[in-house]
Amino acid sequence: MVISLELVPNNEELLSQQLSYTKSNYPEIEGINIPDLIKFDMRSWDGCKVAKKSYQRTIPHIRAMDIDLEEPLPMAKVLIENDINEVLILTGDLPQDMNKKIYHSSTIDVIRKFKTELPHIKVYGAIDQYRDSFKSEMLYIKRKLYAGVDGFFTQPFFDIRFMSIYEEMLSGTNVYFGISPVLSAHSQNYWHAKNNVIFPEGFSTEYNWNIGFAKNAMEFADSKNRNLYFMPIKTKLELYLHSVFR
Repeated sequence: MVISLELVPNNEELLSQQLSYTKSNYPEIEGINIPDLIKFDMRSWDGCKVAKKSYQRTIPHIRAMDIDLEEPLPMAKVLIENDINEVLILTGDLPQDMNKKIYHSSTIDVIRKFKTELPHIKVYGAIDQYRDSFKSEMLYIKRKLYAGVDGFFTQPFFDIRFMSIYEEMLSGTNVYFGISPVLSAHSQNYWHAKNNVIFPEGFSTEYNWNIGFAKNAMEFADSKNRNLYFMPIKTKLELYLHSVFR
């Protein structure tokens, strides 16, 4: 089981502090993945340059809508020069500032582009188990596999039973199953309204419930030899990691 941690690149100083703390205290964490949030100045691949000082395995998120298929990959030089050998391709959210240039590039297009231009790089796709029907998502997963994707990162799970269904259906596929704390009614409503999450009966925004679920997910993943990534959104990193790994 490989465990990755998602860290938001607010700025280089804060990211460096979080990386140093994590590396010093939690050897269970073997990799770092960095989302590409356009509200911040630091792009995901630049965040991975910083993370490379602490971790060999770093995975920048790449927004497909930012990629012009007729031009070379704009982050290729940074990836090559910093030995960043894995990426995660996502559709991306529309920018608030509509002056920002976006393209109608699909994740399938961008997966193929990476495989053509940077064939040494391991490319992950996204699984959104809440996006549509189970049948539709599994067909989308197959399309990404046909395009050459090497593995997947899922949206966060909140139900081990639901997680076990995807684990079984994705036998033989390299998958990082997502875990994220949801600690307020506002956050729960956000996940429900924006990402169509159906929370299981018994779900709670209480801190102890979320920690208990994270530990159960680790036990499940370990028993199946599966990978996990933690996404501690709006949670104090030090407290969360201490609670999960103690």
